[in-house]
Amino acid sequence: MALLVLGIESTAHTFGVAILRGRDVLANVRRPYVTQKGGMVPVKVAQHHEEEYEGAMREALGKACVRLEDIRLIAYSNAPGLGHALRIGAAAAKSLALRIGVPLVPVNHAIAHLEVAALVTRARDPVLLYCSGANTQVIAYDAGRYRVFGETLDVGVGNFLDTLARNMGMGFPGGPAIERLALDAPRKDALVPLPYAVKGMDVSFAGLETRLKRMVEDGTHDARDLAFSAQEHVFAMLVEAAERAMAHLGKSELALGGGVACNRRLQEMCRIMCEERGATLFCPANEFLVDNAAMIAWAGLLMHEKGGIAVAVEDATIRPYERTDEVEVTWRQ
Repeated sequence: MALLVLGIESTAHTFGVAILRGRDVLANVRRPYVTQKGGMVPVKVAQHHEEEYEGAMREALGKACVRLEDIRLIAYSNAPGLGHALRIGAAAAKSLALRIGVPLVPVNHAIAHLEVAALVTRARDPVLLYCSGANTQVIAYDAGRYRVFGETLDVGVGNFLDTLARNMGMGFPGGPAIERLALDAPRKDALVPLPYAVKGMDVSFAGLETRLKRMVEDGTHDARDLAFSAQEHVFAMLVEAAERAMAHLGKSELALGGGVACNRRLQEMCRIMCEERGATLFCPANEFLVDNAAMIAWAGLLMHEKGGIAVAVEDATIRPYERTDEVEVTWRQ
């Protein structure tokens, strides 16, 4: 019988618990931190995770119809992310591993986004366009590691959208609010001129963020036009970088990952690009694009079964600043 795995996600605003039996996702519970106004405060995010832990665990076990004692492997997100938040998930994972005496696997959150694409789609060797709050990277497997072929030189695309929403007086997360505003833009044929910065396969959003902040403060543009124009510019930058990486690597698959990848306009632009170059776009369901524990459980299962990876409880740490390409991929040939 396939191994029963419990995954815990706590890198940023979401505390998640998932249970998988092999490739079957039995439960994938998410408890996100939200605000009506303003952004994330790390200490408050950690407090949120601590408060949601027991409820999320009960819900996951109930949905999966299993007991905690049935679990045979525990995986937890150890990197990268907010230190305050990561510590809550790590502490929960270590406590459970001690309690039921099962192996413990630390999982890099960015790598989990790529691995889950293979679980829920037909992707085999894709370039991953990873678009989340703090992370914006173009990733692909090459020579024993997941290499970063392009990335943001300053802020992540999700943080950029959150900042724009906050400057407009909205709460967290801001990306969905910006998407709704963009869809309501009255003049979709007229873009507001904004900075566009692609350097090779890297992108930069800082100048665009500053320009938009001034425009919001000036009040000379409709917020809907600014939201629409911001999306068109930043998503075009991301698609350009991803296409260059695909051409450089000779790969014909593009997979999306990260919460920003839920944006329908970004998906549309990626689909058009792939169709034009004869490539295939793989876009997991939103449940697996956003931060979630199912991807942590799946990556942990792969790492343990194919790579022999597990750590002692006393050696289970967090690595808030670990890069994707620092992880040696021993579970893939």
